[in-house]
Amino acid sequence: MDNLTMVLLRTLFSYFFLLILVRLMGKRELGKLSVFDVVISIMLAEMAALAIEDVDKPALRFYLPMLLIALLEVAFAYLSLKSKKFRDSVDGSADLIIENGQIREQAMRRNRLNMDDLMVHLRQKDVKNIADVEFALLEPTGQMSVFLKEQKEKITREDLSLMKRPQVGPISYKGLPIPLILDGKVRTEALNKIGQNQLWLKREIRKYGIKDIREVSFCSIDERGIMYLDKKDKPLQ
Repeated sequence: MDNLTMVLLRTLFSYFFLLILVRLMGKRELGKLSVFDVVISIMLAEMAALAIEDVDKPALRFYLPMLLIALLEVAFAYLSLKSKKFRDSVDGSADLIIENGQIREQAMRRNRLNMDDLMVHLRQKDVKNIADVEFALLEPTGQMSVFLKEQKEKITREDLSLMKRPQVGPISYKGLPIPLILDGKVRTEALNKIGQNQLWLKREIRKYGIKDIREVSFCSIDERGIMYLDKKDKPLQ
Protein backbone atom coordinates (compact mmCIF):
# COMPACT_ATOMS: atom_id res chain seq x y z
CA MET A 1 0.00 0.00 0.00
CA ASP A 2 1.57 3.34 -1.07
CA ASN A 3 1.82 6.40 1.17
CA LEU A 4 -0.94 8.33 -0.63
CA THR A 5 -3.47 5.55 -0.09
CA MET A 6 -2.42 5.26 3.57
CA VAL A 7 -2.86 9.01 4.08
CA LEU A 8 -6.35 8.91 2.55
CA LEU A 9 -7.39 5.94 4.68
CA ARG A 10 -6.04 7.52 7.87
CA THR A 11 -7.80 10.77 7.01
CA LEU A 12 -11.13 8.98 6.71
CA PHE A 13 -10.53 6.99 9.88
CA SER A 14 -9.43 10.11 11.81
CA TYR A 15 -12.53 11.99 10.69
CA PHE A 16 -14.97 9.35 11.92
CA PHE A 17 -12.86 8.60 15.01
CA LEU A 18 -12.96 12.26 16.06
CA LEU A 19 -16.73 12.36 15.47
CA ILE A 20 -17.16 9.40 17.80
CA LEU A 21 -14.90 10.97 20.45
CA VAL A 22 -16.76 14.29 20.34
CA ARG A 23 -20.07 12.48 20.73
CA LEU A 24 -18.57 10.49 23.60
CA MET A 25 -17.51 13.69 25.36
CA GLY A 26 -21.06 15.05 25.05
CA LYS A 27 -22.75 18.15 23.68
CA ARG A 28 -21.06 20.26 26.32
CA GLU A 29 -17.94 20.12 24.18
CA LEU A 30 -19.82 21.63 21.25
CA GLY A 31 -21.91 24.19 23.07
CA LYS A 32 -19.35 25.53 25.55
CA LEU A 33 -15.63 25.99 25.06
CA SER A 34 -13.92 26.67 28.37
CA VAL A 35 -10.14 26.98 28.64
CA PHE A 36 -9.92 23.28 29.44
CA ASP A 37 -12.11 22.40 26.44
CA VAL A 38 -9.91 24.46 24.12
CA VAL A 39 -6.79 22.61 25.33
CA ILE A 40 -8.53 19.25 24.75
CA SER A 41 -9.65 20.28 21.26
CA ILE A 42 -6.16 21.45 20.27
CA MET A 43 -4.55 18.25 21.51
CA LEU A 44 -7.02 16.03 19.65
CA ALA A 45 -6.62 18.04 16.44
CA GLU A 46 -2.81 17.90 16.69
CA MET A 47 -2.78 14.14 17.27
CA ALA A 48 -5.17 13.58 14.38
CA ALA A 49 -2.91 15.62 12.09
CA LEU A 50 0.15 13.61 13.17
CA ALA A 51 -1.73 10.34 12.58
CA ILE A 52 -2.46 11.42 9.01
CA GLU A 53 1.00 12.81 8.21
CA ASP A 54 3.26 10.27 9.93
CA VAL A 55 2.25 7.10 8.05
CA ASP A 56 5.49 5.31 8.94
CA LYS A 57 4.39 4.94 12.58
CA PRO A 58 1.61 2.63 13.79
CA ALA A 59 -1.83 4.27 13.88
CA LEU A 60 -2.48 3.02 17.42
CA ARG A 61 0.39 5.21 18.62
CA PHE A 62 -1.84 8.23 17.89
CA TYR A 63 -5.38 6.93 18.32
CA LEU A 64 -4.90 5.37 21.75
CA PRO A 65 -3.75 8.69 23.34
CA MET A 66 -6.73 10.40 21.67
CA LEU A 67 -9.06 7.84 23.21
CA LEU A 68 -7.40 8.33 26.61
CA ILE A 69 -7.92 12.11 26.39
CA ALA A 70 -11.59 11.62 25.54
CA LEU A 71 -12.05 9.27 28.51
CA LEU A 72 -10.33 11.77 30.80
CA GLU A 73 -12.68 14.48 29.55
CA VAL A 74 -15.68 12.28 30.36
CA ALA A 75 -14.27 11.55 33.83
CA PHE A 76 -13.58 15.24 34.47
CA ALA A 77 -17.11 16.15 33.33
CA TYR A 78 -18.52 13.62 35.80
CA LEU A 79 -16.38 15.00 38.64
CA SER A 80 -17.46 18.53 37.70
CA LEU A 81 -21.08 17.50 38.14
CA LYS A 82 -20.36 16.13 41.59
CA SER A 83 -18.04 18.85 42.93
CA LYS A 84 -18.37 22.61 42.45
CA LYS A 85 -14.85 23.13 43.84
CA PHE A 86 -13.44 20.78 41.20
CA ARG A 87 -15.57 22.48 38.50
CA ASP A 88 -14.29 25.93 39.47
CA SER A 89 -10.68 24.76 39.54
CA VAL A 90 -10.92 23.21 36.05
CA ASP A 91 -13.32 25.49 34.18
CA GLY A 92 -12.99 28.61 36.31
CA SER A 93 -15.89 30.69 37.60
CA ALA A 94 -17.70 33.83 36.49
CA ASP A 95 -16.13 37.10 37.61
CA LEU A 96 -17.97 40.39 38.21
CA ILE A 97 -16.47 43.09 35.99
CA ILE A 98 -19.17 45.73 36.55
CA GLU A 99 -21.07 45.73 39.83
CA ASN A 100 -23.91 48.16 40.61
CA GLY A 101 -22.84 50.23 37.61
CA GLN A 102 -19.20 50.55 38.80
CA ILE A 103 -16.21 49.02 37.02
CA ARG A 104 -14.12 46.66 39.17
CA GLU A 105 -10.53 47.35 38.13
CA GLN A 106 -9.12 44.54 40.25
CA ALA A 107 -11.35 42.01 38.48
CA MET A 108 -10.27 43.43 35.12
CA ARG A 109 -6.60 43.12 36.03
CA ARG A 110 -7.15 39.59 37.31
CA ASN A 111 -8.66 38.62 33.94
CA ARG A 112 -6.10 40.68 31.95
CA LEU A 113 -8.93 42.77 30.53
CA ASN A 114 -8.39 46.38 29.47
CA MET A 115 -10.95 49.10 28.83
CA ASP A 116 -10.90 48.59 25.07
CA ASP A 117 -11.67 44.88 25.59
CA LEU A 118 -14.54 45.80 27.92
CA MET A 119 -16.03 48.19 25.36
CA VAL A 120 -15.80 45.49 22.66
CA HIS A 121 -17.67 43.02 24.90
CA LEU A 122 -20.39 45.58 25.60
CA ARG A 123 -20.79 46.54 21.95
CA GLN A 124 -21.19 42.86 21.09
CA LYS A 125 -24.14 42.89 23.49
CA ASP A 126 -25.56 46.01 21.75
CA VAL A 127 -24.73 48.16 24.78
CA LYS A 128 -23.57 51.63 23.81
CA ASN A 129 -22.95 53.18 27.20
CA ILE A 130 -21.44 51.72 30.39
CA ALA A 131 -23.83 53.98 32.32
CA ASP A 132 -26.67 51.69 31.19
CA VAL A 133 -25.06 48.58 32.76
CA GLU A 134 -26.01 47.32 36.22
CA PHE A 135 -23.94 44.11 36.24
CA ALA A 136 -21.49 42.51 33.80
CA LEU A 137 -19.96 39.09 34.39
CA LEU A 138 -17.06 37.54 32.50
CA GLU A 139 -18.00 33.88 32.08
CA PRO A 140 -15.51 30.95 32.13
CA THR A 141 -16.00 30.68 28.35
CA GLY A 142 -14.63 34.22 27.87
CA GLN A 143 -18.05 35.61 26.96
CA MET A 144 -19.60 38.45 28.92
CA SER A 145 -23.11 38.43 30.38
CA VAL A 146 -24.53 41.94 30.67
CA PHE A 147 -27.52 43.02 32.77
CA LEU A 148 -28.89 46.47 32.04
CA LYS A 149 -30.46 48.81 34.53
CA GLU A 150 -34.24 48.54 34.77
CA GLN A 151 -35.82 51.17 32.55
CA LYS A 152 -38.91 51.41 34.77
CA GLU A 153 -36.90 51.82 37.96
CA LYS A 154 -37.75 54.91 39.96
CA ILE A 155 -35.30 57.78 39.60
CA THR A 156 -32.95 57.89 42.57
CA ARG A 157 -31.58 61.02 44.24
CA GLU A 158 -28.23 60.30 42.62
CA ASP A 159 -29.86 60.19 39.18
CA LEU A 160 -31.75 63.38 39.97
CA SER A 161 -28.57 65.18 41.03
CA LEU A 162 -26.91 63.99 37.84
CA MET A 163 -29.73 65.43 35.73
CA LYS A 164 -29.53 68.73 37.63
CA ARG A 165 -25.79 68.91 37.11
CA PRO A 166 -24.70 71.98 35.07
CA GLN A 167 -24.68 71.41 31.34
CA VAL A 168 -21.51 69.77 30.11
CA GLY A 169 -21.30 72.15 27.18
CA PRO A 170 -21.84 72.02 23.45
CA ILE A 171 -21.07 68.59 22.00
CA SER A 172 -20.40 68.73 18.28
CA TYR A 173 -20.75 65.12 17.17
CA LYS A 174 -23.23 62.31 16.61
CA GLY A 175 -22.60 58.64 17.29
CA LEU A 176 -21.58 56.17 20.00
CA PRO A 177 -20.33 57.37 23.42
CA ILE A 178 -16.69 58.46 23.20
CA PRO A 179 -14.16 57.42 25.89
CA LEU A 180 -12.37 60.56 27.08
CA ILE A 181 -10.20 58.96 29.79
CA LEU A 182 -8.86 55.42 29.80
CA ASP A 183 -6.89 54.15 32.82
CA GLY A 184 -6.12 57.69 33.98
CA LYS A 185 -4.93 58.88 30.57
CA VAL A 186 -6.68 61.54 28.51
CA ARG A 187 -7.54 60.70 24.90
CA THR A 188 -6.72 63.97 23.16
CA GLU A 189 -8.16 62.84 19.83
CA ALA A 190 -11.50 62.17 21.54
CA LEU A 191 -11.55 65.68 23.03
CA ASN A 192 -10.80 67.12 19.60
CA LYS A 193 -13.69 65.14 18.15
CA ILE A 194 -16.19 66.75 20.53
CA GLY A 195 -14.59 70.18 20.19
CA GLN A 196 -13.23 70.43 23.74
CA ASN A 197 -9.85 70.49 25.51
CA GLN A 198 -8.17 69.18 28.69
CA LEU A 199 -9.00 72.32 30.65
CA TRP A 200 -12.70 71.72 29.99
CA LEU A 201 -12.31 68.07 30.96
CA LYS A 202 -10.60 68.91 34.27
CA ARG A 203 -13.36 71.37 35.06
CA GLU A 204 -16.03 68.75 34.39
CA ILE A 205 -14.48 65.98 36.52
CA ARG A 206 -14.16 68.41 39.45
CA LYS A 207 -17.96 68.38 39.54
CA TYR A 208 -17.61 64.73 40.60
CA GLY A 209 -15.16 65.65 43.39
CA ILE A 210 -12.10 64.50 41.43
CA LYS A 211 -9.07 66.76 41.29
CA ASP A 212 -6.61 64.53 39.44
CA ILE A 213 -7.32 62.86 36.09
CA ARG A 214 -5.12 59.95 37.17
CA GLU A 215 -7.83 59.03 39.72
CA VAL A 216 -10.23 58.22 36.85
CA SER A 217 -10.45 54.68 35.53
CA PHE A 218 -12.89 55.43 32.73
CA CYS A 219 -14.77 58.48 31.50
CA SER A 220 -17.01 58.77 28.45
CA ILE A 221 -19.55 61.18 27.02
CA ASP A 222 -22.46 60.57 24.68
CA GLU A 223 -24.01 62.73 22.00
CA ARG A 224 -26.51 64.16 24.52
CA GLY A 225 -23.66 65.51 26.63
CA ILE A 226 -24.24 62.97 29.43
CA MET A 227 -20.95 61.97 31.04
CA TYR A 228 -20.20 58.60 32.67
CA LEU A 229 -17.27 58.53 35.08
CA ASP A 230 -15.75 55.68 37.08
CA LYS A 231 -13.05 56.25 39.70
CA LYS A 232 -10.18 53.82 40.18
CA ASP A 233 -10.55 51.36 43.01
CA LYS A 234 -8.56 52.15 46.12
CA PRO A 235 -5.52 49.84 46.45
CA LEU A 236 -5.82 47.12 49.07
CA GLN A 237 -3.92 47.80 52.28
